[in-house]
Amino acid sequence: MHTTHSILLPNRPALILGETPLIMGILNVTPDSFSDGGQHNLVEAAVARARQMIAEGVDIIDIGGESTRPGSEPVGVQQELDRVMPVIQALVTAGITTPISIDTYKPLVADQAIQAGASIINDVHGLQGAPEMSEVAALHDVPVIIMHWQKDRDRGVPLLDDMAAYFSRSIALAEQAGISPDRIILDPGFGFGKSLQENYDLLRQLSAVRPGGFPILVGTSRKSMIGRLLENQPDERLAGTIATSVLGYMGGGHIFRVHEVRANRDALRVAQATLYGPPAELG
Repeated sequence: MHTTHSILLPNRPALILGETPLIMGILNVTPDSFSDGGQHNLVEAAVARARQMIAEGVDIIDIGGESTRPGSEPVGVQQELDRVMPVIQALVTAGITTPISIDTYKPLVADQAIQAGASIINDVHGLQGAPEMSEVAALHDVPVIIMHWQKDRDRGVPLLDDMAAYFSRSIALAEQAGISPDRIILDPGFGFGKSLQENYDLLRQLSAVRPGGFPILVGTSRKSMIGRLLENQPDERLAGTIATSVLGYMGGGHIFRVHEVRANRDALRVAQATLYGPPAELG
């Protein structure tokens, strides 16, 4: 069953994470992301995409200015700011109130994005890449998504054990900086430093990834764990993504980071009705 969490956001209604799955829509403003690079890196295209996701029922818009695909080139702070800031500012100016998450591991980018209107930090380095990231989150009192990405992990240690130790370090950094436990969301990091077998083991055992009972984000959309299995390209992986989203929800996941909002939302609504029954007003 799903634990319920109320995640407070600055100047926004709280996010309620529980039986109802929330959709985080991916908005990559990069030229080189693995499946949608170059599609939304102009401000007008990014705003149009955000509006489309809102119409489809997105709950959070996740904006990223640097690709983390295998082999991608690192991006400097100023270049990342030049990509994400105009989009965040345009969304705020347009009156869009859907919560914005900034997908970055750079404290300065996170700080500037929050000041511009973002209200969640999504850090693929799990607060362990730069010590200032925890301080930025604490200063602005925003939630943090802590992802597992142990690049040099000991393959002799079972994945879930390694993940537990990694998350414990990240949570300790958060607490030391003054981040309240009710501002922490964990992301097991599907596809990051994990074998194909490990990714599917993790999906099957997702309910075990819960040190401290924190809410879980599932991010499998279009990833190679689907492509390698089905031998297809990123834009052919919707069916596989939906399967992983539903399985992740059945395993206790709360937030689902996806490219296709409506299809995943519909599938997750059916999964929710299966676990908890359809809405009472439907009879």
